[in-house]
Order: sequence, then structure tokens, then C-alpha cells
Amino acid sequence: MNTSTLIAPPALVKRDQQHDTAAVQALDSAHFIHPFTDHGDLATRGSRVIVKADNIYIWDSEGKRMLDAMSGLWCVNAGYGRKELADAAYQQMMTLPFYNSFFQTTNVPAVRLAAKLSSLAPSVGGRSFQHVFYSSSGSESNDTNVRMVRRYWDLLGQPERKVIISRENAYHGSTMAGASLGGMSGMHAQGDLPIPNITHIGQPYFTENARAGESRADFGVRAARWLEEKILAIGPDKVAAFIAEPVQGAGGVIIPPETYWPEIQRIVDKYGILLISDEVICAFGRLGHWFAYEKFGYRPDLVTFAKGVTSGYIPLGGVMVGDRVAKVLIDQGGEFNHGYTYSGHPVACAVALANIELMEREGLVERVKNDTGPYLAERFEELNAHPLVGLAETCGFVGGLTLVKHKATQAPFDAHLGVGMICRAHCFNNGLIMRAVGDRMIISPPLVTTREQIDELMGLIHTCLDATLADLRAQGQLA
Repeated sequence: MNTSTLIAPPALVKRDQQHDTAAVQALDSAHFIHPFTDHGDLATRGSRVIVKADNIYIWDSEGKRMLDAMSGLWCVNAGYGRKELADAAYQQMMTLPFYNSFFQTTNVPAVRLAAKLSSLAPSVGGRSFQHVFYSSSGSESNDTNVRMVRRYWDLLGQPERKVIISRENAYHGSTMAGASLGGMSGMHAQGDLPIPNITHIGQPYFTENARAGESRADFGVRAARWLEEKILAIGPDKVAAFIAEPVQGAGGVIIPPETYWPEIQRIVDKYGILLISDEVICAFGRLGHWFAYEKFGYRPDLVTFAKGVTSGYIPLGGVMVGDRVAKVLIDQGGEFNHGYTYSGHPVACAVALANIELMEREGLVERVKNDTGPYLAERFEELNAHPLVGLAETCGFVGGLTLVKHKATQAPFDAHLGVGMICRAHCFNNGLIMRAVGDRMIISPPLVTTREQIDELMGLIHTCLDATLADLRAQGQLA
């Protein structure tokens, strides 16, 4: 059967338009290869068809409303349905929908955004960010980091400095370089990854890696020193950079101890290597600061951004290039043979400018830092009393809780039970988008979420945890 005849070609879609779910699912299965998806399983289950969104809620094609506690994919910081952002895109499309940034040309939104981002990126310890390199995603931005770091050391006459150190369970994108920088074994198992000269150290995950009786503070220092051990094993003269997320996002919202980042800074300073802060998730208010390195007090040389810069309304990414690197590339580098068709896309940059203006006008970053972030932390802490929860914790507007079999001992469930996926199914069924990373349930709500909506979110989480607990007891997995 020719599935293309199942539904008419798309026209201008009204927000309240009805959809033939089965027809869309059939076309989806026949033609759309999804990211990070088992398509055999998807063909059996059928995709959930999302058709509209507003504020912090999304609706599927069957009319079910869900509270999106993941901000789409960590990115819809300003919430859905913001007319200001749609208007900015339309106006720019009608003025200059596209022109490239090659051949000594530029465009006004790209220039204005670069200046704005430079003003938002705080100077820490005398290091500032006055330059921006644009891409369309975090993955592309981290590919750019690899090229930029190695070019930097070549120009300084140290071409042997090629090795970039990352962390296990880190996520830095899914391109060849991005997936290699990331430390996820499932990604490395496909495509002969990582590529050469990228290696990994352990993650600062206290729950899994702390020794018996070890304090969080002591663990943080010990975990950071895994970097020094790796540098010495490789040879300091061969190490180019260390890349890390301020808080690991896709790895399960892994929040490092307060002692971790100061020790990392000491180590990179000691050996003179570059520090890359991957803030694709953590920047633009997610942790209560425009850039997360300010919160933790370290001094990166390069900062990866994407997602929240446009609140996900249109793809845009980039790298904030610190003065240490920019000066060498500009003064000594000549032509930098790297870039993308859409570097500095005028529509994407116009939407980013409108998004930042909206966030400043509504004080969203300050609200997360001083009001709703602390309130979310207070309410999320209550989940530690639930029989299934080993640890519930937040940092700004990200949070994670670990599902455990024995609360007193923190003993985990057998992995084959898929307890996190059981809980996730209850979330969907009860109108909540909450992600499962193994048996760790994570959230990243839109920054516009109010205190009342946090209360609504917490009520839904309690309902889903209770339903999961009832399932496990019925299966005989718990007493």
C-alpha cells in the first residue's frame, strides 16, 4: 500500500485541528527514522503524536494534555506559545531569511547576538568572552571545539597536544566527535567510537562512586583528581583540553559535590590545558545564571551553548570563545578552515535576541535563582520520604531522583526489571513528561513554571511514584 495517500499533504495547521492518529503513525513508521529509537519497537507501539503546546503543557493527537517537565528536550526555557519569538522569526524571514557568513560577509542579527552573548557571559578570574562561533546545535558546537582546540595548540607550536579528556556517562552530542567526547558506552558501541585522542575518566556521581563513609566533600576532590591521574598517565605535553558539563544532564542529572569544580580548576591551571564547559543544557537560566560556570566559580576557555538560547524555537548553537583562545586564533591563525552553511543564520539569531529580551524582561534567570528554583528544591526534597526514592535532589531547574529497592541500604533494582521505564509509563498515563535514565527519573521544567505549577508537578510525581510502587508490589518485587 502507498502510505503517502493515507493523509493529505500538510496545509496551514490550526492549533485546534483534529488529527487522524493512526494515519500519522502509519506515515511515521513508513518514512521517519527517529533519533535514539528502536524502530522495530516503535512500529509495534506507534508514536505519540504531539500536535500543540502552550505555556508548560503539550497535547497529543488524542487530546491528552501533559505537563512537560522536560522542556521539550531541556530547551523550551521561555515556555511554549510565545508570540514574540514567532514574530521575530517572521519579521526576519521577510527581511533577510538567509545569507551565509562566509566570504567576508555578515548579517545584523548575528552581530547583535554575538555582542549580547558577550555581555551576558561573566568574566571570572580575569577571563572574558568577547567572541562567538555559531553552529546549529550542541553536537556541531562540540565538533567545533575539537577543531578549535587542536588548531590553538598547533599555532602555539605544540601539535602533539591532541588528547581531549572527558567523563564517563557524559553527553556531548551524537556526531562523530560529539559522541566520542561523550562517555556513553551504548553510543561508543556503534560506529567504532571514540575517535582517536579522546579518552575518559569517571564521573563525579557520589551515589555510585563514593567509598563507604566518604563525605561528599572528600569524594568531590577525589573524583576531580581522576583528571590529574589521567593527565599524568597520558603525559601533560600531549593533553589539549578537558571537557565537562557543569551538571551532567542526559546522564541523569548528576550534580557534582561543591568541592569538585575548584579542584578541576586547580588541575587544568597546573598543567596548562584548556577547559571546555559544555553548557548546552545548563546555560540561559537553567541553573539560575546566564552561564553555569559562574554558579560553580570556574574559569573555562570555551563554552558550548545551544538549546535554551532560542528556547528551542529554532535551531541555534555555538561556542563562546574565551580571550586566551580567540587571541591566538585571530592574531596568529590566518584562515580558520571550519564552519557551517548556517553559522550565524539570521532568523535563528533574531529569535535568540527576542528570547533573551523576553527572559530579561520577565526576570526568568533571577526567578529561578531566587524564587522558583529554591521552591522546587524545597518541594523536591519531600520526595525523599517516598518508599521508592533513594535520593531526590535539584540544582536550579533540573532535578533527579533515584528509584531503589531497599531504601535503608540504597540497593538498586535489577536492571532487567526496567523500573524507570515502568515509572515513565505511569508518568505518560497521568499527564506528565518525566524522563527515565535507567532507574533515575529526571526533570527540567520550563523556566516560566510558577509555584502553583510546581505544586501541580509534585502532585503528579507523587501519583506516578505511588502507581509504580503498587505495580512492583503486585509483581512481587517489593514486600
